[in-house]
Amino acid sequence: MQHTIEINGIKVYAHHGCLDEEAKIGGNYIVDVCIKTDFSVAAKTDELSKTVDYVTINAMVKEEMNVRSKLIEHVGQRIVDRIKRDVQGVQTLRVKVIKLCPPINGDVDNVAIIIEG
Repeated sequence: MQHTIEINGIKVYAHHGCLDEEAKIGGNYIVDVCIKTDFSVAAKTDELSKTVDYVTINAMVKEEMNVRSKLIEHVGQRIVDRIKRDVQGVQTLRVKVIKLCPPINGDVDNVAIIIEG
């Protein structure tokens, strides 16, 4: 059986971007993580150790977002790699990194990247 765990709307203030101003000033980001797994044992036993702990996922996302990257593509890939490496039971993973109010010429709410696999 396959189950889904979603951690949506992880709000982070970080310093990603190609512009020097972005490195100094920073900006607001939102990260969504969707994990396909099998938590049937946890559902029966009520044991946290038998599922993916979303507190751990939240901490990993915040740690990776604190490491500066020029591209949100790069930080997104780091998040994916870290979760796949350090979390047991992940069958498939989807990570979305949203950059709010990007400094581009135009009226844009956000830009986002999505990595699935």
